[in-house]
Amino acid sequence: MAEKEAVVSKGHEEGMKLALSILEEFEMPMGLLPLEDVIEVGFVRPTGYMWIAQKKKVEHQFKMINKLVSYDAKINGFVEKKRIKKLKGVKAKEFLLWPPVNEITVDNPPSGKIHFKSLAGITKTFPVEAFAAGQ
Repeated sequence: MAEKEAVVSKGHEEGMKLALSILEEFEMPMGLLPLEDVIEVGFVRPTGYMWIAQKKKVEHQFKMINKLVSYDAKINGFVEKKRIKKLKGVKAKEFLLWPPVNEITVDNPPSGKIHFKSLAGITKTFPVEAFAAGQ
């Protein structure tokens, strides 16, 4: 990977600014990454590769849909318009299991829906507004 093409932000505030600007640019919900203690966020524009490092795993309850999501200390994937693919480090609780989320897609044209796919082939669909900033 060409490191010189990577944009890297260090520290929580700068890292979150970069992460949110990437979500906004690629038309993903702004509340998709409720992170704490971010160490570094990086983005390689030519490939869409993005990574996030935070001090420890974070769990977040999305109240509108009553869904608990776990974000590992290291998260990465490939971002493109209305989609994050080959995602690693994010899991959504299903009953007693935590299947990894492999892909997130927002409908295009917009329908107000967002889809989370796991490697097991399970797709869950929710309203996009459940992942708005501050949810």
